[in-house]
Amino acid sequence: MAQGNNGNSNQLVVSSASGALEQMKYEIAQELGISIPQDGYQGNMTSYENGSIGGYITKRLVTIGEQQLAGQFQ
Repeated sequence: MAQGNNGNSNQLVVSSASGALEQMKYEIAQELGISIPQDGYQGNMTSYENGSIGGYITKRLVTIGEQQLAGQFQ
């Protein structure tokens, strides 16, 4: 998910998070029953599959952020 890794032009604010995001992608794909090819090329996957994985990553990151913010204000 890092820039240059898959043609994505997004830049991570915390570059060391790349590995954690990559691991999260595979975990979520497994939970959804979607297999990501071993070579990492997702071009043969449907946009629905890729969108589902991305959507769940976003949902999980928002949940983590909300939990961390809630912990700061208690």
